[in-house]
Amino acid sequence: MSSSSSSSTLMKYHVFLSFRGEDTRLNFTSHLLQALKSKGIDVFFDEEKLEKGVLLSQALSRAIAVSNISIIVLSADYASSKSCLVELSDIMIRKRSHGHTVIPIFYHVDPSNVRNIGGSFKTSFEEHESKQPTDTVQRWKSAIEEVGKLKGWHIEGGKFDRPETEYIKDVVEYVIKKLTNFEFESASEELVGIDDQKKIILGLIEQEGCRVLGLWGMGGQGKTTLAEVVYKKISSEFESHCFLQNVREEIGNQGKKSLRNELLSKLLNSKVDIDTPSIGSTLTQERLNKKKVLVVLDDVDDHLDQIDYMGVKYFGFGSKTIITSRDRQVLESGGADKIHEMQGLNENDSLQLFSTFAFKQLNPAVGFQDLSRRFVKYTQGNPLALKVLGSDLNKRSIDYWESKVEKLKDCPPEKKISEALKSSYDGLDIVEQNIFLDIACFFKGEPIETTKHILSGCYKGVECGINKLVDKCLIKRTKHILSGCYQGLECEVNKLVDKCQINVSSSHNFSLGYLTMCDFGYSYIIYMHDTLEEMGKDIACQESKTLESEDYKKLLTYQDDIVFLPDELRYLRWDYYPFKSLSSSFNPKNLIALILPHGNMEHLWNKDQDLVHLRKINLFSCKKLKKIPNLLKAVNLERLDCEDCESLVELPCLDHLTSLKTLHLKGCRSLKKFPEILNNFSRLDLSETGIEEVPDFIEHLHRLGKLILRNSRVKDVSSNISKLESLSSLHLSGCPIVKFPAVDVPSPSLRFKSLKYMHMDRCKSLKLLSELPPYLHDLNVHDCTSLEKVSFADKNLYQFVSLGDDNDDYVFLMLFCNCFNLNQESTNNIEANAMLKVGSLAKEWASRYDWKYRHDNFPSLICCFPGNKISANKFKCQSMNSSLSLKIAPNGGSGSRFLVFAICLVADLTHCLEFQLLECICEYQFTAAGGGNGGGGYEKLRSEISFLELLEPEKCMGDHVFILSSIDMVKEDQNYEEASFEFYIRNWDEEEDDGEEDYIKVKRCGVHVFYVDATEVAGNKRSFSHDGEEGDGGDGGFRMGLDWRCVYVDYKDCTEDRVAGNKRSITCVRRKIS
Repeated sequence: MSSSSSSSTLMKYHVFLSFRGEDTRLNFTSHLLQALKSKGIDVFFDEEKLEKGVLLSQALSRAIAVSNISIIVLSADYASSKSCLVELSDIMIRKRSHGHTVIPIFYHVDPSNVRNIGGSFKTSFEEHESKQPTDTVQRWKSAIEEVGKLKGWHIEGGKFDRPETEYIKDVVEYVIKKLTNFEFESASEELVGIDDQKKIILGLIEQEGCRVLGLWGMGGQGKTTLAEVVYKKISSEFESHCFLQNVREEIGNQGKKSLRNELLSKLLNSKVDIDTPSIGSTLTQERLNKKKVLVVLDDVDDHLDQIDYMGVKYFGFGSKTIITSRDRQVLESGGADKIHEMQGLNENDSLQLFSTFAFKQLNPAVGFQDLSRRFVKYTQGNPLALKVLGSDLNKRSIDYWESKVEKLKDCPPEKKISEALKSSYDGLDIVEQNIFLDIACFFKGEPIETTKHILSGCYKGVECGINKLVDKCLIKRTKHILSGCYQGLECEVNKLVDKCQINVSSSHNFSLGYLTMCDFGYSYIIYMHDTLEEMGKDIACQESKTLESEDYKKLLTYQDDIVFLPDELRYLRWDYYPFKSLSSSFNPKNLIALILPHGNMEHLWNKDQDLVHLRKINLFSCKKLKKIPNLLKAVNLERLDCEDCESLVELPCLDHLTSLKTLHLKGCRSLKKFPEILNNFSRLDLSETGIEEVPDFIEHLHRLGKLILRNSRVKDVSSNISKLESLSSLHLSGCPIVKFPAVDVPSPSLRFKSLKYMHMDRCKSLKLLSELPPYLHDLNVHDCTSLEKVSFADKNLYQFVSLGDDNDDYVFLMLFCNCFNLNQESTNNIEANAMLKVGSLAKEWASRYDWKYRHDNFPSLICCFPGNKISANKFKCQSMNSSLSLKIAPNGGSGSRFLVFAICLVADLTHCLEFQLLECICEYQFTAAGGGNGGGGYEKLRSEISFLELLEPEKCMGDHVFILSSIDMVKEDQNYEEASFEFYIRNWDEEEDDGEEDYIKVKRCGVHVFYVDATEVAGNKRSFSHDGEEGDGGDGGFRMGLDWRCVYVDYKDCTEDRVAGNKRSITCVRRKIS
């Protein structure tokens, strides 16, 4: 078994649920899913968890890999589904390689038929054997046999069987037990010695008279850890539960109303928004009173605002509330029925925890045993002190250890823990100490890269300094975020800041480095690392404070319209800055970051400034800002964020800023000119701006890959845009553009060389689209109601790019829905381009014929435009209804070949709601030479066409023509003579799928077949023949989904059903991938 066993730790998903939807989705599986979720178990259920546009097979495989447990609902027709068998194979491979836990539920099937492949499982595999590769079928069989031998639940379903609800209850309890075991198997060093206290707390919780339990103790003793362990142990026993961590801090960050609404929303499983001081709604009180809940309020220091305000008294019978605090009086005033005083670790547990950090092993190293015990004694069993002190002593000499222990020896008992914590700080050099204080006070919760970036402007060796602080357990770090200092160190940080204040003017030389100001009503909260009396807390300006810095005194003396800022300032963040500008006396020569989101200023400063150190400007949503000052000297500026600055009229010239990599201007509605920038950008979002023209100098932005001007005022686009070699995505949706001009490029090979995605939907004034690149993967011109002419560049100039190994999931889109003014020539051009793409893709898809048996969604093409006729040139086989038969051209004995079908349908979309999905279903049947079926059988293929992904979707009206094809419409020729087709378009609501089928009438249909030589496929040459023209192929992304499904049914049975006049209904598992 792999060391990275999925049973060794809790993962992203607790449970992966595998089932055949048609069998159990609307009954047993839905009830099981609800029961699991009601207990707080995170279930991967593909219809809820799959992201739009993600390759289904890969998404499911990844979900299995990040789940602790797989529950497999083995129903009668489970093995008839290829997708279920692929899932099961992945699950059993994961079980063998990583110890993945598998729970089978034999739902109305005999377990012996599963492990021996009998009954319906035998029938299903006989069908697979006639159509699937032998090795694939054998792999599926092995997985079925293996899961059939596992212990699970057998639900017979007879009248003498137990109710299904009882089985579900048993399954949920078993899952909870397994997850609990996983959690404690993965217990970290933080849980050393916690078992005894955990037993005490569980005993208190079980007492009937204990509704509110308090955990009391000093910082660093493990109150939060103990509360979390107990919470995870018992949370499944409650109807709802919530763990609010760092209540004191979170109330300061987001306010008590917001935090209470968060709590109530989780407990009531619905959004709650109460802005009154009390929970005034009788209905809300009654709902809470009927709920048995578990709540943890962590780090509380005010019973009125942090306990009573949260509505604890309204929790229902049997509810439990755990509160952690350093203040016993807070717990008593808050109504705690029992208060548990935290105990320090015993000597053995303390030694183990200390050794884990000091020696990276469970016991002290040889020669350090006695010294280790002395350190353990002085820490008085405080877990945080043990970790910090152990980290500081790691890899140190015995001399260093002895000097440290002597220093602790001379401290009074009540100061030994404080001294142990502070000793790590004293072991830092001056730069590392400053980095620690800055992170603890200003950068808690900030992205690591942002913090390093800003601090690098103040200190050298920031990367090494942060790593050292983490190693010493002075700060916490997740993958991308700095979490600040450990909770138990906050008091020590405050004391260190006090000491720094005293030494402001001493040789210690603490410079005035950082300032953060936030608007809280009429007062301002100021943080400065070298002058505050209590760092890490919200300290309002008070005249009674002793301020050693003269600059700080000036800072507090501001008039109604201006504030003094010291020239030494390097980092300024002031949310909701209240003044019209920055002080005219302020020289930002040392400023590295200027962050003033939601500010009230109209401009920053009037004269040119030396901004050589400035790297970041954030003016997000400064609604009154009209102008950005001259940035001529801001040569190191890397980021400029002016998003949603509605009054911003102009930008300074930016074409000299070689370091500028990020520019946010979205929502600058008054900005009319395209920014003058250097070729540094790969992405430029100018959506919702007042920009009216894409100028000629756009051709210099050679690195630009994505240009977004959605819902801007662009009317004209320079033809030079076609010269951008890297441009792959162009978004002009909702612009008042009249025409997309014919390009004028000396060399045709340079015209839109990389463009794949072009979105111009909802451009109501657009009349002309000329010389479009023929190889676009995603062309969205939906709802361009004035569009008259569309043309594509000479097809012979281009080669449609091969799909390639990494592009198997692409859907190619050509959407002209609601473009009612298109002339006949334009619809012919659109149709011809679609068929060229299918033709070019035909050989590529044929070369991947067996690919469709290993994946659940396929490369496909969707083309849609208004109309009620099908081209006789492109689709020679047509019908005036929803079915037709097609004669297959004789092979002529030239060897094996593949048939690739493209279909064309006409349907009226008037009654389709904008939030509904269209699903095209094709049933086809082959007749081989000699009258047999040639193994073709009777096949049903499905596709889903979703309009949900369109921005601001509009209702589609009237008759539309669809051209559709997919890799699943590739068939290996078995000397077929004829193919019969029947088409349906199903209309269904994603939000209200009640199982009722609502079909849209198919008025006309047509089919075209491409013949692909199998020998040429094997030789990897582009060769295909059909009754049309040779075309182009490609790869691309998609915003809408086309998902073909294939279900194989016994040919004889289906024929008999049709003869009897009873059309058999066959449904497939629906995987929404749109």
